[in-house]
Amino acid sequence: MGNETLIEAIRTKLAAAVESVSESLGDQVLTVRPGSLRSAMAALREGPFDYAVLLDLTCVDYAAGEGRFELVYHLYSMSRNTRLRLKVSVPAADPAVDSLNGLWKNADWLEREVFDMFGVRFDGHPYLRRLLTYEGFEGHPLRKSYPWRLAQPRIPMKDKA
Repeated sequence: MGNETLIEAIRTKLAAAVESVSESLGDQVLTVRPGSLRSAMAALREGPFDYAVLLDLTCVDYAAGEGRFELVYHLYSMSRNTRLRLKVSVPAADPAVDSLNGLWKNADWLEREVFDMFGVRFDGHPYLRRLLTYEGFEGHPLRKSYPWRLAQPRIPMKDKA
């Protein structure tokens, strides 16, 4: 199945979920609606598409506009040796999408990293807490609105027993 045929098959299967299809740097790019993220990813993971590997998840903060945050998922199909980039816009007022934790094991850490750095919530995540910063850290350091000179509260030293 060629790239064009594959993308048409994906577009047919996920018709209600897909907002747009494009190509960037040799990768096919799907933009999906936030409410359809988990079901779309579950369909892409199974046959006939076979995107069984979640390579990465990252976030982009556009700082202005209704869809302030854009989540970018990178998928890989070992049987086809093809990559697929999937994007979903998340509103600034309530930055949240469904967790993919049950679909891919590494989604756990990837979602926690995005939560910690950008403040995007992943509904249904079993252990959503900070990963790279400490629990008393204020704000989300990769947001464009994060004040670069913000003094963080110090955490008390633990007594050695």
